[in-house]
Amino acid sequence: MSSAHRFDRGHTDDLMSFLAASPSPYHVVANTAERLEKAGFREVMETDAWDGRTGGMYVRRGGAVIAWYVPDGATPATPFRVVGAHTDSPNLRIKPLPDTSSHGWRQVAVELYGGTLLNTWLDRDLGLSGRITLSDGSHRLVNVDRPLMRVPQLAIHLDRGVNQDGLKLDKQRHMTPIWGVGEVGQGDLIRFVAEETGVAADEIRGWDLMLHSVEAPAYLGRDRELLAGPRMDNLLSVHAGIAALVAASSSASLPFIPVLAAFDHEENGSQSDTGAEGPLLGNVLERSVLSRGGTFEDRARAFAGTICLSSDTGHAVHPNYAERHEPGHHPMPNGGPILKVNVNQRYATDGAGRAVFAGACERAGVPWQHFVSNNSVACGTTIGPITAARHGIATVDIGVAILSMHSARELCGAEDPHLLAAALTAFLEG
Repeated sequence: MSSAHRFDRGHTDDLMSFLAASPSPYHVVANTAERLEKAGFREVMETDAWDGRTGGMYVRRGGAVIAWYVPDGATPATPFRVVGAHTDSPNLRIKPLPDTSSHGWRQVAVELYGGTLLNTWLDRDLGLSGRITLSDGSHRLVNVDRPLMRVPQLAIHLDRGVNQDGLKLDKQRHMTPIWGVGEVGQGDLIRFVAEETGVAADEIRGWDLMLHSVEAPAYLGRDRELLAGPRMDNLLSVHAGIAALVAASSSASLPFIPVLAAFDHEENGSQSDTGAEGPLLGNVLERSVLSRGGTFEDRARAFAGTICLSSDTGHAVHPNYAERHEPGHHPMPNGGPILKVNVNQRYATDGAGRAVFAGACERAGVPWQHFVSNNSVACGTTIGPITAARHGIATVDIGVAILSMHSARELCGAEDPHLLAAALTAFLEG
């Protein structure tokens, strides 16, 4: 590893703060905006006319945020360098009529969002987060970051075969959290949320609420070389992307327009107005071209020269299940970011993309690793192929190797977040 990029504990400490402060996609966007504002970026509204000014700008919509920096001298045909990520994580989300009960227990009805690893939500102290929508159309963030709910597991005395036969969870019956005892009244949860946010209950017209583990991120291991925490899939990449974009915006000379695109709804297919399969990124990039006096020809030229690094977590080799991994490719924590390859286009990487990624890592002085799935195990996917197909943009899938993906609490190497940010910075700077 280059001496210029030895372990930056300050970056990882900051990631831990970002994870703790971002229990929902809406908090991710708010915290991203705050960091961008401090770096001199300005928010632009989709409903306003855009001008051709240079500098840093960002657009936020729901749980998604797109930010970019137009350097001095950029032409309408200047290509973009895009870092793609997502703001959502698998979790438990509140149903429209949440108040329920069973046998004297007060409970809250939830839906399962994304590919949730169900057993990891059992017997955890859970808080409540997300946003509410008021009668005037405005939104308020909600973050009850204290033990409020719990999904209790059945005692082994009542399920003697659980350790031999495996835990079997019914998604409807067994995942309903408790939050007290006694009589249940319709509207109880929303009245509680109103009190917590300081608004009148009858002002709340809608909500997008979810549960999160209140256990804080922490270093792990004898030498504290590992990091345990929630939502690293994929806030680790969002955080690294912010750091890279801010660093690139201070560069003296940029041949490209650096972009951070953090989408919502990746965990359930990206099909939404804030997901990668929606038009948000394309609209922002095209409007950037047109606001600088560009034509359709300029837009086509800019997109043809654009490259996207789709950054999401991947699988580190699991020491207890090594047979599930491809024998010749065993990514390890603190080995640097991974290049994801799948010839069936579950990842968008090709040989040309490999060269782009390898060049960025070489300039940054960071190591990197390959990831490919075992042929007998289904390969996951992310926003990379969607971005490539939706916008005709050359895309490379990368990320950080972790364990316990989609758990309520995941695990990565403590050095890898900084190594990823360094590689992304070198990519954006060109």
